[in-house]
Amino acid sequence: MDDLSDIYKAYANEVNRFLLCLTFSEDLAEELTQETFYQAVKAIHRYNGECKISVWLCQIAKHSYYDYLKKAKYRNHTSIDYLTQTGVDIRSNEELPDIAMIKESTLLAIHQEIRQLREPFAEIFLLRITLNISFKEIGDIFEKSENWARVTYYRAKCKLAERVDLNEL
Repeated sequence: MDDLSDIYKAYANEVNRFLLCLTFSEDLAEELTQETFYQAVKAIHRYNGECKISVWLCQIAKHSYYDYLKKAKYRNHTSIDYLTQTGVDIRSNEELPDIAMIKESTLLAIHQEIRQLREPFAEIFLLRITLNISFKEIGDIFEKSENWARVTYYRAKCKLAERVDLNEL
């Protein structure tokens, strides 16, 4: 196993982006990133190499986030405030051309509908569109199959399409 500081340097940004996708709070994402690596150090002996280390770390991050929610008794997993307020792609920090063209009311409607999706639909939808995580990796994060991730993402997309008619906005 590589030196733990090398693992942190290599994967801290990816874990932080994953948590930012879940929390939409830079401060909370940073705090949970630190907690994730603390938990990873404690559990490094359990890493068996069956999945990529980034997937293993994202699983720990997901569980850290859920623990945070349990402690806070706060279950708002599906906010896209960060994206709609800034219009910035988390992956590249560049302006998204589509955001500039879509009316603010459209973004607000989409945001409200994503918040109405039950889990895991909202989380999977956001992971796929904001971080472009592969279906295999999403399946690994949720400890499910790649096919499960594809079907769940497709269902989330269908639910949003039913709820949001862009022609009416």
